Amino acid sequence: MSAATDGDDADPLLKVRGLKVHFPITQGILLQRTVGHVQAVDGVDLDVRRGQTLGLVGESGSGKSTLGRGILRLGVPLTAGTVEYDGVDIAGLKGERLRKQRSSMQMVFQDPMASLNPRQSVETLITEPLLAHGKPVNSDTVGRLLELVGLPRGAALRYPHEFSGGQRQRLGIARAVALEPALVIADEPVSALDVSVQAQVLNLLEELQERLGLTYVVIAHDLAVVRHVSDVVAVMYLGGIVEEADSDDLYQSPLHPYTRALMSAVPVPDPEVEDHRERILLHGDIPSPADPPAGCRFHTRCPYRQPTRCDDERPELRVLRPGHSAACHYAEQIARGDIEPADAAQMVGTS
Repeated sequence: MSAATDGDDADPLLKVRGLKVHFPITQGILLQRTVGHVQAVDGVDLDVRRGQTLGLVGESGSGKSTLGRGILRLGVPLTAGTVEYDGVDIAGLKGERLRKQRSSMQMVFQDPMASLNPRQSVETLITEPLLAHGKPVNSDTVGRLLELVGLPRGAALRYPHEFSGGQRQRLGIARAVALEPALVIADEPVSALDVSVQAQVLNLLEELQERLGLTYVVIAHDLAVVRHVSDVVAVMYLGGIVEEADSDDLYQSPLHPYTRALMSAVPVPDPEVEDHRERILLHGDIPSPADPPAGCRFHTRCPYRQPTRCDDERPELRVLRPGHSAACHYAEQIARGDIEPADAAQMVGTS
C-alpha cells in the first residue's frame, strides 16, 4: 500500500510500486554511447481505488505526464518497478497480451486537436478503437457515444476542425470511453480550454464517472481543477511523490514545504484573508532531472532546509497522520512552527 492509503482493506484497481522512467542521454553520431539519464520518474508508489479519482499535481517538468504514459505503457519504456492493474502486472506484458489489456485503460489527451486525426471523420475516429479490439459496431454505436458526451448524432459525419476546442475534447472523451474502460488517465484535460468551457468538461467527466463507474487519474497543474475533481491528491516534484492525502485534508493542512508553497499561491476570494495570509515564494527553477540534487530533491529551493540531512538523505513518503503522508524529514516540526524559514525574504505577509 502507498502511505496515504495505508489501512484501506479494499484492493486497489491500480497499484504502482517503485516505478522509474529514465531516458538515456547519448553522445556520438555513429557509435552512440550513454553518458547519463534523464530521471523523469524516479521511484513512484501509488494506489488508486476502483471508482476513485486521483489528482496528480506539480510544476511543469515534475514528471506527471510521463508517469501517466508510463502507467499505460504508452510510448514510454519503464526502467524499473511494477504497474499492477486489476491484479495483473502490465509492466511485464508485451505484444498481444499488452494490446488486449489496453482496452480497459484509456487516455484523454491535453490537446484534442493534436490527438484527433484531421483526415478522419468523427465516425471513423470513434469506431477505430472498437474495430481494432474486435468490438461490435452498429449504426447506433457512434450516435449513442456522441449523445453520451453531449454532442448531436449528426456530428458523426463532420471533421475535427469543424468543432470548437471544448467540443473536440468531448470527442476525445467519447473515443476514450468507447471501449468501456475501467481506468481513464486524463492528462491536463481542460488546460487548453477557455475557463467557461473548463467547468462543462469537468462536469461531464464527473457525470461519466457516475454513469459508467470509471476510475480516474487526472493530471493537472491547476490546483483549483484538481481540488474540484479529486478524492485523493498526490503532489509530484522532480520525478517523485512528495505528498499524498485526501483532497480536503491536503488543501486545508498541507504538510510538505513544496505543497505549502503551491497552496500559498492559490488566490483567496476574501480580500482581508488574502492580505494577511502566509505566502511562500520559491526562488529558482526546478532542477534538471538529468542531474537531480542529492538528498531531498526539494532542498535547493526549500526555505526550511536543514543542513546535512536534507542535503544528503532522500526522505521516504511516510504516514504523518491517518490518510496523509509526506516525504519530508521535518514535516512535523514545520507544521508546529518549530522550524522557521531560513530566509525571511521568502515569506510575504503574516500567518
